[in-house]
Amino acid sequence: MKSIIAEAAKTYKYSRGSVSSFLNNVQAMVKKRFGYLKRGNFGSKGYFQFFKQKNKKSLKYLFLILSGTIIGLLNGFFGGGGGMVCVPILEKVLNLDSKHAHATAIAVILPISLISASIYVYNGFLQSQPLLIVGAGVVAGGVLGSYALKVLPPKAIKIIFAIVMFAGGIKLII
Repeated sequence: MKSIIAEAAKTYKYSRGSVSSFLNNVQAMVKKRFGYLKRGNFGSKGYFQFFKQKNKKSLKYLFLILSGTIIGLLNGFFGGGGGMVCVPILEKVLNLDSKHAHATAIAVILPISLISASIYVYNGFLQSQPLLIVGAGVVAGGVLGSYALKVLPPKAIKIIFAIVMFAGGIKLII
C-alpha cells in the first residue's frame, strides 16, 4: 500500500494537481492492483472509510476468536456456562436474533463440552451414577428446550435468558 501512495504522490508532485486528483490517482492504482474497491468515488473520506472497513472486519474476527477462547476457558474450568457468555456476544457482535444466537451457542458449546468431559474422565473426576441420573434429565431438558426455542417468540427467550443469568449470579453470591 505504501508503494501505491508513493507512486500517487509522485504523479501528484509532477502534475501539481489538487488533493482530489491525488486521491483519484490512489483510487486508480488500488483498483489496478487489487481489482476492486468498496466505494465508488474515493474522496478523502472514502479513502479512509475503505481501510477502516477492512480493519473493522479484522478486529471483529479477532474479538470473536478471543471471545471463543474465553468461552472455552469458562466451559473447561467450570464444566459449563460458556453459553452465558456466548449468547450475548453472538447477539451483539454478529447481530443474531435470540433464536439463532441460542442455537449457535449450543452448537459451539457441544464440542467444547465433549473435550472438557474427556479431560475430566481422563483425570478421574467422573462418577457414573450421577452421570446417568443427571444425564437423563439433561437429555429430556435439551429436547424440551430446543422445542421451546422453536415456538417461543424472541422477546420471551431474551426475558427467560436474563432471568436465568440473574438467578445464576444471585446463587453464586449467596
